Amino acid sequence: MLTAAVAGRIASEDPAQEAAALRAAIEGARGEVAGLIKTIQGEAAEILEFQAAMLEDEALADAAYEVISTGISADHAWRQALDAEIAGYRTAEDEYFRARAVDIVDIRDRVLAHLGGVDTVAGIAGGSIVAADDLTPSVFLATDWSQGGAIALASGSPSSHVAMLARARGAPMVVGLGPLSWKGQPPALALVDGDAGRVIFDPEPETVRLFERRMTAARTALAAAEAASLAPAFVADGRRIAVLLNVAAPEDLANLDPAICDGIGLVRTEFLFETSHGLPDEETQYRVYRDILVWAQGKPVTIRTLDAGGDKPIAGVTVDGESNPFLGLRGIRLSLARPEVFRVQLRALCRAAVHGTLKVMLPMVAVPSEFDRANEMLGAEFAALHAKGIACVRPPLGIMVEIPAAALRAVDFAAAFYSIGSNDLTQYTMAAARDIGAVADLNDTGNPAVLALIEATVEAGLKRGVEVSLCGDAAADTNLTRALLATGLTTLSVSPIAVARLKAAIAKVDA
Repeated sequence: MLTAAVAGRIASEDPAQEAAALRAAIEGARGEVAGLIKTIQGEAAEILEFQAAMLEDEALADAAYEVISTGISADHAWRQALDAEIAGYRTAEDEYFRARAVDIVDIRDRVLAHLGGVDTVAGIAGGSIVAADDLTPSVFLATDWSQGGAIALASGSPSSHVAMLARARGAPMVVGLGPLSWKGQPPALALVDGDAGRVIFDPEPETVRLFERRMTAARTALAAAEAASLAPAFVADGRRIAVLLNVAAPEDLANLDPAICDGIGLVRTEFLFETSHGLPDEETQYRVYRDILVWAQGKPVTIRTLDAGGDKPIAGVTVDGESNPFLGLRGIRLSLARPEVFRVQLRALCRAAVHGTLKVMLPMVAVPSEFDRANEMLGAEFAALHAKGIACVRPPLGIMVEIPAAALRAVDFAAAFYSIGSNDLTQYTMAAARDIGAVADLNDTGNPAVLALIEATVEAGLKRGVEVSLCGDAAADTNLTRALLATGLTTLSVSPIAVARLKAAIAKVDA
């Protein structure tokens, strides 16, 4: 794990030398993170991009340099400044920001390690159960989870970067356990039940026996589901249900057989904009979109235009200082406000459409005029490309239904398809965020009000003769599969790791 250097001295007689040492350590940490990014893929790379961006923010170290100027050594000044930053994150009202505190801890310790001249990361043996107050992304990424293992945290957050990584790798994780106290030495054995959110230290023999029986049954069920994952999904009465993939980055498709799915229901494009290299140009975007379409081998691929804003700020694009960014300039609103960025993406999409069956969808659409303006811009960019003799196709344009206003009046949109974003639709309908513990129980896609909006969208699709799918996290919740299909949905889109489990759940749904 990360090891922080602890200096024996606090005072310094040469502030200039200490400041230079801190600059060199920050640069060393930045280079280290940049090197790691090149060796990993998908969400892990995006998480380290967040850390890289923080290390590049000169304001992060300003307080440390001020302390150094008073005659304090670099390591103590950096720790003092970062501890204050961490405390601010941990006491933030928004759970999203509280969950990022551990990333700042990671950054703090990485720079301290460089100041102390020690190795930054020490791996944890594969198959271990990590019991700690919290866990940094660096420690998680240095551990081989392919050999099993689990995580039990006294604090932590279900929306933290480590939680995201654990879900992606199928590592059982339980957070918020409170103080991990045990008498004498640490326990010799622990049982971690990620599904139930329970951890049992030094269990009784009978408890172990029952737990092992459940593990065996779960492994058998998973193996059977994975064996059938390449087959189409049918409910018990023979009705076909299309299962699509959600893709956060092209790396998600590495070593994945296209036969596992009926297409791709959501390609998030934010990963292209979240790097430290500035806004992606048309050619860069075109190549990424093309490669995904080629992988799909003619199956439909739905690419979402940039969904920035809210909890996804992007330097140079989003607006800083909004009083309520979740209700501010985000999604399609931001794209329409930044046409010079939006048009580049639309051109790249039109060019990529030559290589497969591409569909394009707009996020956070509230009223038909937003769709109409975007559709007009798509038409103009397609026409301009065509006039220049550049190979292109105008893809069908649809909308994400994630605002209650759009769900209630979906029939008013001239969209080619509807894709229900259950995460935001639930959040906005219930006025409750899923990452705020005090109201998390209200953030329930199975609530009759949310299901009614989903059903209304399905009915609008039937009336207009266009496809309706659902691509939010609710699609992967097998406890909701029956209720979602009861709304009339026939297309669900989930992350690759959830496909086998979802298909098995669909097969158990009767008429």
